[in-house]
Amino acid sequence: MDFSILIIYTRKESGGVAMHDFEKDVQSKRNDLIDSGVGFVVAFIGFSAIFVIATIVDFVAR
Repeated sequence: MDFSILIIYTRKESGGVAMHDFEKDVQSKRNDLIDSGVGFVVAFIGFSAIFVIATIVDFVAR
């Protein structure tokens, strides 16, 4: 079954390219690469902090 038929009512032609309504009015025009990089760095720092704390607790417990 072709599921694209189910959402065809939201498509409109814009300059020869079929676009959905939500693609025309985006909330943020920022580059997604920046947001992905920030998310990766924050997650990396958080998991590194957990690892360092666990290593310190293990070292002190000996």
